[in-house]
Amino acid sequence: MNYTIQQLTYLIALDYYGNFSRAAESCFVSQPTLSMQVKKLENDLGVAIVDRSKQPLVFTEIGKRILEQAKASIGELKTIDDIISESKGEVTGQLHVGIIPTLAPYLVPLFIGNFLKKYPNVKLKLTEYKTEEIIERLHHDKLDVGILATPLNEMGISEEPIFYEKLLSYSDPEMTAKFGNRISIDDILSSKLWVLSEGNCFRNQTFNLCNLDQTAYKSFDFEYESGSIETLIRLVDKEGGTTIIPELALDTLTPDQIDRVKFIEQTNPVREISLVRRRKGLKASIVRVLKEEIRNAVPKSVQENAREKQVVAL
Repeated sequence: MNYTIQQLTYLIALDYYGNFSRAAESCFVSQPTLSMQVKKLENDLGVAIVDRSKQPLVFTEIGKRILEQAKASIGELKTIDDIISESKGEVTGQLHVGIIPTLAPYLVPLFIGNFLKKYPNVKLKLTEYKTEEIIERLHHDKLDVGILATPLNEMGISEEPIFYEKLLSYSDPEMTAKFGNRISIDDILSSKLWVLSEGNCFRNQTFNLCNLDQTAYKSFDFEYESGSIETLIRLVDKEGGTTIIPELALDTLTPDQIDRVKFIEQTNPVREISLVRRRKGLKASIVRVLKEEIRNAVPKSVQENAREKQVVAL
């Protein structure tokens, strides 16, 4: 049977955008062209791939199977360039990376400058997305790699841990004076607890760390949710209470603020930071050096954190 790479690419775009107009725009063709090619593919194969009666359009059962094979086939074709580059010992090409907002402001400045100097032939695009968005974009081939907290336990997504980052408490001066350099979960919950807004995996980790039900939290009279860790730190400074911060955020604090950071419990839980991707072999050389540069760029104290520590679930 006859079908083209372009037709398979159109199917993948249709799946991602849910309608012919936006899919055509993303493929830089007119809507009639894309629609005609999909119809031709259906005629050649003798099956209906797309149910056009529904908006957004959906794939038929056989269409879903064809779509998955199209994704796999296009992915395998893309590895040809990687094979050639690997054989020449080159690290070259484009890499689109998604990174979660609770990690990006602390991690990216540590490695990006050195990476671009060492690998000038790599076009690196970094975009901040929440965890769910990264997973969705990986599944639809809109991202090559994600950098986020794991484990995800997401089917079809591979995870490669890079480092383990301590979760720490940041409290107001009164709380700081009351306790030593360690604080218990009960002590954290004895004052205001400032958390990130819904959709942030770090929010889930905060609730899981504190063994706190999110529904119960919503009934507290001090409920407030922020979109950034920096805002939470400022809220603690102005309004008191406590928040949970990641270890890499320490580099952004003043000496006075550092004094208000405490280890949590005796074990001091960590979050696992990993490179995640859907097709492990794709752009392998670039992904390998990216992982190396990130790991080498984080502070030695972070590099030495043991994976045996309690990893807080998402």
